[in-house]
Order: sequence, then structure tokens, then C-alpha cells
Amino acid sequence: MPVSKSHVILRPMNPDKSELTWKKIAVFWLPLYSTWLMMSLEGPFIAAIIARLTDAKFNLAAYGVAFSLGMIFESPIIMMLSAANVLVKDRRSFLKLRRFNNILNIAITVALLLVIVPPVFYWLTRGLIGLPWHVARLTHLATILLLPWPAAIGYRRFYQGILIGNNLPHRVAYGTLVRLSSMTATALLLYFFAKLPGACVGAAALSAGVVMEAAASRFMARKVITKLLDEVVESGAEKPALRYRAIAGFYFPLAMTSVLALAIYPLITFFMGQSRLPIESLAVLPVLNALTFVFRSAGLSFQEAAISLLGENGEHYRALRSFALLLGCAASFLLSLLSFTPAAILWFHHISGLTLELTRLAILPIRIMSILPALAVLLALQRSLLIKAKNTRPVTMATAIEVTVIAWTLFLAIFLGHMVGVLAAALAAVCGRLCANLYLLHSINQLKKKLQLAVGFSS
Repeated sequence: MPVSKSHVILRPMNPDKSELTWKKIAVFWLPLYSTWLMMSLEGPFIAAIIARLTDAKFNLAAYGVAFSLGMIFESPIIMMLSAANVLVKDRRSFLKLRRFNNILNIAITVALLLVIVPPVFYWLTRGLIGLPWHVARLTHLATILLLPWPAAIGYRRFYQGILIGNNLPHRVAYGTLVRLSSMTATALLLYFFAKLPGACVGAAALSAGVVMEAAASRFMARKVITKLLDEVVESGAEKPALRYRAIAGFYFPLAMTSVLALAIYPLITFFMGQSRLPIESLAVLPVLNALTFVFRSAGLSFQEAAISLLGENGEHYRALRSFALLLGCAASFLLSLLSFTPAAILWFHHISGLTLELTRLAILPIRIMSILPALAVLLALQRSLLIKAKNTRPVTMATAIEVTVIAWTLFLAIFLGHMVGVLAAALAAVCGRLCANLYLLHSINQLKKKLQLAVGFSS
């Protein structure tokens, strides 16, 4: 079954042509949002645990680097949710995409194994990033414990995509509850009863949670899978087979988008290792990322909802656009309310457990980053329009632009401006995302003219 760019193959949530209201959008979006929101609590919780163990500054820095490396290897598989949502329609497409997914999972696990080999790993962390020996050693131990994480992510996102594609987004939220419960139990058990470094406690808890979520997702999708596997094709009604070439043509542009997007974290880590206050910056960054993720989750969850609800010809674009405007403004307003008030001290020092020195270092960067939640919602809406139209190339190009702008901003701020690393990272993240949004705005305007979509799709 070739994947055409001239039509849309996603099954709409509402088969009727009735008006899409904010209430209908919220009903579909809220289970997905709750999933991302629950995941957003994972980072602050793990950071708070590490901050209360011995050598918190060094372990937070090590965990942040290990997490960045894990995200690099996770990146090729993360778009499997959208692929399964779009492509899995029958027995043959399920079996082929599952095999494709398994091959990718094996490949990324083998690649991570090669990086964990000590000579390679210490060349990367000591020689390239410039970590001190004791931080590099903690990072190595944490990365070993993250070995199951990327493949588990790919496994569970495959089945989550099937659940969403069959109008079962609430089951994705149930799986996240399993993940958080497993992660929390593992972290607390290791915190109270094991004498492990904080970076290892965080990595072990993260891996345990994702593995359990993957198993839960497979279990909850069992009836849908049984129905797919038991499907009997009537004579003369057989659809063209989904070929691996078609899968690759659809998936790899999306995968490249994820690779480029998640490469931002190790890129920032590398530059911060060369900056002023490198260890302090590396220690603060995971806490900042965890906090902004809480508010950016509104946008991260909105993409799949928008893809499903746009309609065959984008006739529900206006309703989704107005909902996204409200959502983005609310998310950034709430983060600004925290960032520009004494609540920031409460969060970073008393809840996250940072020292007063690190808390003061975090204040200005989080204020700069308070616009990111609104930009995340805008990005989700823009991507949904392009993915719906099967025009994914601009999505990849926008991410490439974002990474390039971030790299240049970091270079100028750190090597020429001698800026503190975490402050340069915050400034670079905002500049990069703004440029990506502007490029996608232009691409969407071109797409509207080219495809001559429904009036409801136009601005």
C-alpha cells in the first residue's frame, strides 16, 4: 500500500461531518495530555531523588549526560507512534510494521552497546565533552543501566499508536500510570535500601518504568491485535500489500526529525562542557528541562490529537487553531507565573532540592524559557497539518534549522560571549524554536496554495 502525498489515510475520530467544538477536542486530547503530563512529573521526581543523595551536583550532571545519550539512541524510534497510528490497518500491515519496528529496536540497542564499550565511552565523555573523570565514571554506570530504555520506548510506542488509531487513547494514559508507579517504586526502594550513586538510582528507575509500560501497552492492545490477526479478507476485497519501501519512505523522514530534535540535548551538553560553570550548568539543566517539560507537554500531546481531528480536507483547522491559541497562551502564562515570582525559589530549592547557589543560577534561564510551552503548541499544530497532508519534508527541514540555530547561538554565546552554559542553553533553545516555527509557517502557507484544501483549512 503506497503512502500517497495527495490524500490522507488517517481515520478521523468523528465519522460524521458535525462541527468540531472545543469540548470534542478536549475529550480526545485530555487522555493524551494526561499521559504526557504524568511523564513530565518523572523528571522532577528523579531529579529530586538524586538531589537528596550524596554528591548531588556531580550525580545530577552525570544523570543529565546519560539521559542525553539515551535520548539520542531513542530518537530513531520515537515516531513509531505516528507510524502505527497511520499505517496499521489490517493483518499484513500490522505484521510488516511490527517486523520493521523490531529491526529498528535491535539496531539501536546494538549501537548503544557499542558506545558503552569503555574506550569509546570515555573518549566521548572525557575527550569530546570534557567531563571530569569522576563525573564520566558516574555517567558510564548510568548509561549502562539505560540500555533497555530505547528499545522499550520503540516497543511501547508501536502499540500505543495502534491504540490511538483504534480510538483508545485512554489506554495510553493507563500505561503511563504503570510507568510512573514502577519508576517511583524502583527509585524509592533504591533510595532507602541501596547504596548506589544518585545517577544510577535515576537511570535504573527510568529503565524499570519504561519496560513495565511497554509490557502494559502490549497487554492492553491484545484484543485489537487479535482482531487484526484474525481478520479474514473477502474475495476481491484484498488491499494492496504494504511494502517495506513504502514504510521506509513514510517513516524515515519522521525518524530524521526525531534524530535531529533529540540531538539538541547532547549538543547542548557538549557546549556546556566548554562553558563557564560547566558542572553547575550540567547539574541545573536536567531540572530546568524537567520543569519546562511539565508545561510543554500540552503541545507535545496536541500533535496526535490534531492529526486525528483535522478532518479529511482540514475542515476542522479553525477550531483546532483557536483551541491551540488558548492552550499555548495558558501554558506559557503558568510557567511565567512560576518563573517571575518567589514560587521559583520554592520549586528549585525546596521541592527540587537544589542548593541556593544552583537555584540562583536557574532563575534567569527559566524566565527566558517561559515562552517555550506556547511555541511547542504552535509547533504541534504546524506539524499536524503537514503530516496530515503527507508532506513531512518541511517538518524535517524545520528541525534541521532549529538545531543549526541552536548550535550557532551556543557557539557565539559561549566562545565569544563567555556566557554561563545554562544561560546560553536557554537562549539558544528559544532562538532555535522561533526559527523553526517561522519556517513552518511559510511552508504551511505554500501547502495551502498547492493543495487547494477546503475553505476551513485556510487561515
